[in-house]
Amino acid sequence: MLTDDKYAELFPNSRYTLARITPTFGNFTQTWLDSKHIGFHTRRNYLRVLNKYWMPHWADRRLDEIYPSDVRGLMSRQDWNSITDRNAAVQAAKAIFAAAVLDGIIAENPMRSVERARAPERDIDPFTPAERDAILADLYAHQTGARLTYASFFKLAFYTGMRTGEQLSLRWADVDLPGRSIRVRATLEKGEVRENTKTKRVRKVLLVDQAVEALREMQQLTGDGEFVFAPTSGKDGHITNVVSTAYHLKQSMKRLGIRPRRQYDTRHTYATVCLSAGMAPAFIAQQLGNSIQTLLKHYAKWINSSADWAELEKLKMPNRYEIGTASQSETTEPAQQ
Repeated sequence: MLTDDKYAELFPNSRYTLARITPTFGNFTQTWLDSKHIGFHTRRNYLRVLNKYWMPHWADRRLDEIYPSDVRGLMSRQDWNSITDRNAAVQAAKAIFAAAVLDGIIAENPMRSVERARAPERDIDPFTPAERDAILADLYAHQTGARLTYASFFKLAFYTGMRTGEQLSLRWADVDLPGRSIRVRATLEKGEVRENTKTKRVRKVLLVDQAVEALREMQQLTGDGEFVFAPTSGKDGHITNVVSTAYHLKQSMKRLGIRPRRQYDTRHTYATVCLSAGMAPAFIAQQLGNSIQTLLKHYAKWINSSADWAELEKLKMPNRYEIGTASQSETTEPAQQ
């Protein structure tokens, strides 16, 4: 049978051959990347996972010579850095093969059956109120000038429960200090502002005194710019790397001898403190941008224990049971059959 590739072997200079020869994974991937309108950081992450996990094995292989069995074998041999890396690499390769299917180069996506890996859920590990206060005092004591940004950043984090990406993408246009509220409508993804939150909904966060203080402090530093948390170097824009904020929290915990936590645990701290204070779960869920079901799933054990007893009180009957007060007819047993 004279296939396209056999024809290419026999007639390498034919126009038909040049038009129909099947591209390699490497060549098609480059074309696919060049056609994507994506930001610098997203492109860099694509290149990283493609070059680390797929190119060493598939760069010179024709797309129609990569089969589902090849995918399964390579997936089992890969030394993934993390579940996040695995998912990013799979997502990129799936998209590349899907584009090849749409272009009519291959009939089926060989990665169609590869599912996204799910990381085991982390235990909720909030800071105690005493630890929170000690960290904030330490950050204010060790930061001066523009670097006070990091102290204000964590004060806002501890007292609003906002996600790290939501804070780093926060614009002054979304801050209403007289109304003591923030409109959360963006997040940070791979260093770039994405005009959408994790839950795809804009929400309003009400501010307690400490959160207002943090924003007034930042107003002195960045109030003339677009973003609340601008780089401490004086550059325009926003802090693009979550590692920079995490570093200062890590150093503070080290100085204080506090057990290490992630900066995301500032969010857990806000949620658990609110629940322990007896605040309504519906209000806390709104503040966090969660559903009530998600809130209770993660934080139920921090609901005030005194409220638990109050719930049990609802089971009590209005009167005690009276012993031996039934009439004779009511107590007559049925005849034995």
